[in-house]
Amino acid sequence: MHKLFLILSSISGILAVSLGAFGAHALKNKLTSEGTLDTYQTAVQYQFYHTLALLLISLMLTKYQSIWLNYAGYSMAIGILIFSGSLYILCFTGIKWLGAITPIGGLAFIIGWFFVLLTALKSL
Repeated sequence: MHKLFLILSSISGILAVSLGAFGAHALKNKLTSEGTLDTYQTAVQYQFYHTLALLLISLMLTKYQSIWLNYAGYSMAIGILIFSGSLYILCFTGIKWLGAITPIGGLAFIIGWFFVLLTALKSL
């Protein structure tokens, strides 16, 4: 399972750097409506944070064989997809109802961190 999460974190890292650079250079003048550039930057930041978490989970799985870590990895990947993905789509399309989906991704992040906590408590 650690290889899957390592691959996912690598892909997400590539995308986060690329999207961050794209936003900083190509979208600065295009995302002009109120808060759109800030929303885009939030999507990139949370993608980066949780890409690093996914990488950490991948590395932890080489030492600790834990179902909780597997759940944490899936939760982080789902969170990146839903949280950051919905914000990216919102910025480019202006579809406002996507804002209602974003918290589901945030909840997936919280659940992922909870699974990391369970791993720590079980392994001590």
